[in-house]
Amino acid sequence: MQAPKKWKMAIVAWLAIYPLITLIFFLFGNQLIEISPLPLRTLVITLIVVPIMVFILIPIIQKLLNNWLSK
Repeated sequence: MQAPKKWKMAIVAWLAIYPLITLIFFLFGNQLIEISPLPLRTLVITLIVVPIMVFILIPIIQKLLNNWLSK
């Protein structure tokens, strides 16, 4: 089986990133804003987002979109 096209994987990544970051800001927005330095805020957000994406969301989305990704 061929690897999916890069533009399709970009859509898969966006489908995982956008709702997850939106949820994180909805749930923890005020607490994240209180972390003053931007690099520290970015570190906290990426420590949450990346593992959830890699181990949970991307595999689920790939299974759901398997037929489309393989075309």
